[in-house]
Amino acid sequence: MLKLGFVSAILADFGYEHVIDFAANHGFSCVEMMCWPTNNADARRYAGVTHIDADRVLTDTIYAHNLIHFAKEKQVTISALGYYPNPLDPDTEKAVFYREHIKQLIKAAAKLGLHNVNTFIGRDPSKSITENLKTFGKVWPEIIQVAEAHNVKIGIENCPMFFTDDEWPGGKNLATTPAVWDRMFEIIPSPILGLNYDPSHMIWQMMDEARPIYDYKNRLHHIHLKDAKLYKEKLDRVGIMANPLEYHSPKLPGLGDVNWRKFFAALTDVRYRGPVCIEVEDKAYEGSIDDVKEAILTSRNYLRQFLG
Repeated sequence: MLKLGFVSAILADFGYEHVIDFAANHGFSCVEMMCWPTNNADARRYAGVTHIDADRVLTDTIYAHNLIHFAKEKQVTISALGYYPNPLDPDTEKAVFYREHIKQLIKAAAKLGLHNVNTFIGRDPSKSITENLKTFGKVWPEIIQVAEAHNVKIGIENCPMFFTDDEWPGGKNLATTPAVWDRMFEIIPSPILGLNYDPSHMIWQMMDEARPIYDYKNRLHHIHLKDAKLYKEKLDRVGIMANPLEYHSPKLPGLGDVNWRKFFAALTDVRYRGPVCIEVEDKAYEGSIDDVKEAILTSRNYLRQFLG
């Protein structure tokens, strides 16, 4: 049924083969592989990680073959190619670069026999949702046309990318709420465009984390498993207008406020059969590589109760 995996960004110091070996040795059936450009690493936490070089996939057939052969030999699948920049960046040159690399990932995924690429819609933080939707309607159809031509689904993560002053005031990702998703899917109705749904981002927005699974069951291309802890005493002091990290923290599944029983019940209700990948962003588990490994395995152990 559900295919348990993890997002490779947390193993930034590992090479591709090491990541696959780790997955195989610890009972994971898939991995979302990070594919940032090798010449344009991002300094943001968990960004700038390259476990698969998309450009090389398209130019080096032996490299591409070896990637798939190694994973197959270890009985691990690649759930998606992941890349999370800001494709609507107010710096046009940067935005174009990001969008072009997403297209490269789509082509690379197709060459590798994969069917999912995960990313962000992006956003100009200084502009309103309405203004950003207009930009989305101008630049994203071209990306979706490439995806349709290669039969590769685009899973948009619902992370607002608003945590600190760096993303103030509107965050760097437009696709944050069902109201926005509806407008996105009206502008681009193609079923190729869907969600890489992460319930943790609904928690600190004080929204129901399971309801979207029912409402967008036909748009669920990929799932991230991350938790979030809302600190009410901090929220009472700073209010919802504060930077979100002032009143919440990303946590391992089971250590936050996501109702995982309700969440997995919803996934089974809608007959979701795709990947569910642990995403580790819990600062309590960043002290060493042993802490990182423990974070992944602790999450696995907790989630197994819902996966059989």
